[in-house]
Amino acid sequence: MITRLSDLFPLILVSALAALLGGPLWIRLARRLGLVDVPGSAPHKTHRFPTPLAGGLLIATSLGAAYLILRPDVTRPLAGILGGAGLVAVWGIADDRRNLAPPAKLAMQIVAGLVLVAAGVQVHITQVPVLDLSLTMLWVVGLTNAFNFVDSMDGLALGLAAVAAAFFMLVTIDSGQPELASLAAAMLGAIAGSLFFNITPARLFLGDSGSQLLGYLLAALGIAYTPGHAGLPQELTWFTPIVVMGVPIFDTALVVLSRLRRRAPIYHAGLDHTYHRLLALGLEPARSVLVMQLAAMLLALAAFVALDAPVWLANSMFGALVLFGLTLIALMEGRRPAAGLEKP
Repeated sequence: MITRLSDLFPLILVSALAALLGGPLWIRLARRLGLVDVPGSAPHKTHRFPTPLAGGLLIATSLGAAYLILRPDVTRPLAGILGGAGLVAVWGIADDRRNLAPPAKLAMQIVAGLVLVAAGVQVHITQVPVLDLSLTMLWVVGLTNAFNFVDSMDGLALGLAAVAAAFFMLVTIDSGQPELASLAAAMLGAIAGSLFFNITPARLFLGDSGSQLLGYLLAALGIAYTPGHAGLPQELTWFTPIVVMGVPIFDTALVVLSRLRRRAPIYHAGLDHTYHRLLALGLEPARSVLVMQLAAMLLALAAFVALDAPVWLANSMFGALVLFGLTLIALMEGRRPAAGLEKP
């Protein structure tokens, strides 16, 4: 039974080692399966060499190894999370292989969200069933796509996911949810091991399978985390997952609003993400990634502070963060478009 942070260290270690040892294997297998990202196949694909899309395979098998070897508690809600994650990973691999149409991707994400609902993992904010179900699907589908959107540079999505997984690992121990703490710890190890192969120059890319898997798992953790176990009121904690995942949410909002404004297709990949905007401002690629990851760390720290603040202050902090994010979007959109951001 997990009661302390130190109880989670074996899960982190096993999943990290599984990723480090399994990386070369899955890189070779991805090449054989045709899961390869070819340079120049789309305007945003500026890497120099064909790169295996092995991230989903690596993360999924690393998580599986941690659970098979250490066998932490698996409750019904956690079984639903893992089952839905398996569906997202398998469908994502098919997407990486055949480049599925957006409606097919959306259908898979909705089905995976319904798996969570069937397992009892659902938003309970309004206490109106239809509204809570709608919020659940919006959160799951939105965050799954947000991590897919933000995966625009080596190590970026994994770094953002690591910050969020570490946050949930700590707060779920405090809330008395050891099964969620186990999942977050296993995720943290798998992410750390996978990052070894994904930092520049990347030996593998996450692909849709890896980025969507990360987004789905973190979306599920955000719903399943119930700080009420620690005596915290919902009025204080309802926005916690939103703040922790603020960077990918911001990036998605920026891209969607920008493309709607330019009447460009939302689901087409492009060079209008936050990372590309930072490049246009003159930052180097590595520093652009670092800026976004530092922002994620600061938001996670703000979420920790809000958990100990009075309700009025915590909600005021959230409102201020939302206003700051909207201001940044307006400033970025107000600048003269950089190369690749113009209306097609």
